[in-house]
Amino acid sequence: MKLRVLYFASLRETLGVGSEELEVPEGIDSVADLRVWLAGRGGVWASALAEGRNVRVALNQRLCRADAALADGAELAFFPPVTGG
Repeated sequence: MKLRVLYFASLRETLGVGSEELEVPEGIDSVADLRVWLAGRGGVWASALAEGRNVRVALNQRLCRADAALADGAELAFFPPVTGG
């Protein structure tokens, strides 16, 4: 399955990449699966996307939960929580 993944704000700075096109292996079926797979890259990826870190995700430009199903050609965006004032 091919996905387009975007990283915003402090995640982009930490990871050193703003976007990437990925071919993910079988078994990566949900947002949570993808996050674990990306964290498995180790180093800054492991710390930035670690379970328990407050990271928001949008799937095809809509906020989603970790159990949201992925589909070929989907776009995901990872970003830190946003505060306003």
